[in-house]
Amino acid sequence: MTSSAIFSIITFVYGAATLLYIAAWVFKKSLPGKLATITLAIAAVGNLAGILLRWVESHQMGIGRAPLTNLYESLIFFALTIAVLYLFVEFKYRIRMIGAIAALISFLSMAYAALKLNNAIQPLIPALQSNWLIAHVMACFIGYAAFTIAFGISIMFLVKSTGDMKPPAAQPVGMMGRIPAFDVLDDLTHQMVTFGFLFLSIGIITGAVWANQAWGRYWGWDPKETWSLVTWLIYATLLHARLMRGWKGKKIAILSFVGFLAMLFTYFGVNLLPGLHSYQ
Repeated sequence: MTSSAIFSIITFVYGAATLLYIAAWVFKKSLPGKLATITLAIAAVGNLAGILLRWVESHQMGIGRAPLTNLYESLIFFALTIAVLYLFVEFKYRIRMIGAIAALISFLSMAYAALKLNNAIQPLIPALQSNWLIAHVMACFIGYAAFTIAFGISIMFLVKSTGDMKPPAAQPVGMMGRIPAFDVLDDLTHQMVTFGFLFLSIGIITGAVWANQAWGRYWGWDPKETWSLVTWLIYATLLHARLMRGWKGKKIAILSFVGFLAMLFTYFGVNLLPGLHSYQ
């Protein structure tokens, strides 16, 4: 079985996990929730196995590179990082509601990669042949995964606080009441953003070192570099506002949402612009 075949199968497993998480939320049953966690864990293991197999396949072709260098491979890795980080959050905090969004985004990433993109293994261009590649890409995508989970938590906060509800005093009932308390969501958002900000910072630093090695300069205001800085500044503003000005609740959730949109443009949008970092 090829890595591409594994990824196709795992896409459906992520989809099944998404449906199970939604069922657990809607019907408030423990069995679908447990099955959702197991299914997502299976998807993550299969996802990792597919990535390792693709790495082996590249060696067998005489290319021998880490499978992290084009849009197809980055989406596959993005799905994995979201799933693994979310499973850690679920294990630590015993909260399954966020899984509906985390599993859905992993599913969409895998589905887009499988249906829309070329899965051929191609050799690296000289500029990408560096030991900094793995460190830079992994750091960035761990940060992206943390921001994605923070986005999911923020969406739940904003949904729960719609209408006339004024958190944290009012607590909705029904499906909205099954979402964790406002203070829990707020604290989790802060933790995920802090974690993601750390890894995005590492990604930017390692990227600058790599750029100097490849192109002879640390920073060149390439669209990818510029939007990475914009994303970094938005999340830096969020952390500053929380720590120094005491912002909490809806303001932080909105900033997290805006930061996620900036992150998406940093990842996808810059591919529409001319530059050295465009994923193909």
